[in-house]
Amino acid sequence: MPVYRLDDRLLFPDPRLASEEGLLAVGGDLRPERLLLAYEHGIFPWFNTGEPPMWWSPDPRYVLYPEHLNVSKSMRTLLKRHSFQVTLDRDFARVIRACARPSLGRSESGTWITAEMEAAYIELHRIGYAHSVEVWHEEELVGGLYGLSLGRLFFGESMFTHRSNASKFGFIRLVQQLAEWNFQLIDCQQGTSHLISLGAEPILRETFLYHLQEQDYSTTRRGAWAFDS
Repeated sequence: MPVYRLDDRLLFPDPRLASEEGLLAVGGDLRPERLLLAYEHGIFPWFNTGEPPMWWSPDPRYVLYPEHLNVSKSMRTLLKRHSFQVTLDRDFARVIRACARPSLGRSESGTWITAEMEAAYIELHRIGYAHSVEVWHEEELVGGLYGLSLGRLFFGESMFTHRSNASKFGFIRLVQQLAEWNFQLIDCQQGTSHLISLGAEPILRETFLYHLQEQDYSTTRRGAWAFDS
């Protein structure tokens, strides 16, 4: 399959034309309009410092349906004890910057979260599409994650943890809240052992694109999020 080169026009090739590895296109920019268009079509950016933007649409796609969330016995105990405090959209910039650095269980930094990517997603947060989850222990930020929301879908981007189970705790609380808001699925992009243990599963790209086509984007929950009381 050819890899398409983007120019200044706001358009993408059909995601079904991605390579076997999932790479669809190279180039373009990270302005909000292009990023939102990409996610609406099942495409996301992922590239390292010094590289042009690379746009991906893997097949299969890992997702988590809220009703399939798997909470282990040990995590249920932590949740009952309120071992951590969790907030939404309290400090997006701090969360994305923490995701870009080495984390517990991850010795390397998230090299794909370049300064350009940070600025782009902070802007998406400013205009109400990107959201963060902060996990606190005694007023210390010990974990978190960020992503963006369109329609009734949440597109997870990255997470970090500085204390055992912190990011997992925050992710579970987020999924539980999204279920209350009638979200249909959480896009995990690719499967990791961490996410698979929580219930993430592979689906065909065609199935994922069907979920996108069925969305009513007028229902997008824009603006700062907060947990229901």
